[in-house]
Amino acid sequence: MSPSKTSSPPEVLPGFACWVPLIVALVVWAVWTALMQSGARWGLFADNWFMSVTMVFGSFVAGATSEGGGAVAFPVMTLGFDIAPDVARDFSLMIQSVGMTAASITIFALRVRIVSHALVWASLGGAAGVILGLEFIAPLLPPDHAKMLFTSTWLAFAFALYWINRYREREVHLGITHFLPRHALLLLGTGVVGGVISSITGSGLDIATFSLLVLRLRICESVATPTSVVLMGGNALVGALWQGNFGSAPLSAEAWDYWWCAAPVVVVGAPVGAWFIKTRSRHFMARLLYTTIGAQFFAALFAVPLTPLLVLFSLAVLAAGVFFFDRMARRGVRRLEWLSETGKPPAA
Repeated sequence: MSPSKTSSPPEVLPGFACWVPLIVALVVWAVWTALMQSGARWGLFADNWFMSVTMVFGSFVAGATSEGGGAVAFPVMTLGFDIAPDVARDFSLMIQSVGMTAASITIFALRVRIVSHALVWASLGGAAGVILGLEFIAPLLPPDHAKMLFTSTWLAFAFALYWINRYREREVHLGITHFLPRHALLLLGTGVVGGVISSITGSGLDIATFSLLVLRLRICESVATPTSVVLMGGNALVGALWQGNFGSAPLSAEAWDYWWCAAPVVVVGAPVGAWFIKTRSRHFMARLLYTTIGAQFFAALFAVPLTPLLVLFSLAVLAAGVFFFDRMARRGVRRLEWLSETGKPPAA
């Protein structure tokens, strides 16, 4: 089956749109500087500078891939600096609320193609999932289990993405062809699952929705990636606002200290990542994901004390993830066959 011949996303418009990322950064810097000065917070850099450095890379990855900034911050904080997962989770939600929102504004300003149906339905599911997870699920999970849940889930996704990318010329689409109510339910349910994962690790809606779009609905990675960036920015904002105002536990004071030191960095790094990836191929993005996911997993193997129970838990998460993503990919094949043969989506 030959790949679908679809038109390229519209070119970046000259003029005001190109200045939007800089305007957003300047506004954030101005507000941040005033608050740092009024609160005498400049001394925070002495102890927390490493988060500024971490988020230079983390924010770029957040804007350029389906991995949110939390996908870098969470493992670096929990595995590299032995910071408690709940603190890393709070920080990830808070920092993505700034960085990925800035990247989202850049995506909209530059008219990068996204899947609008996914923004609506996955956002609704993700909001419900992150709130439910913060209140009822995340508090029950031990710290080391939260770390391995993160790395095992991402590793399962990497396997699925590698498997499907063996077919380099597979057919892909730029939107959901023949969008039906069941697709809305798929996006809504996937959003709930992704939101729950976000409540534990600080990111999750991005990977869940990205996988559904790429594996099940066969959307091109170059379209699914900016869609997942916008989704995770909104989900992080919902999670941070809920935890900070209505949650059973307030946002960690330690997470706030890290946030003050990283906020001016991510408002630049994430838009730069969004701009950088716009002209890259889906195969380049896949290789970038393999590299970051592999590094995260091997770091976890060395940093986390692997008890027999934790090993079993990690293997169970990995197996469930591989099965889940494999089912998505197989259903995606069926969908393409039906679209090709009848011009309609499959019956189930």
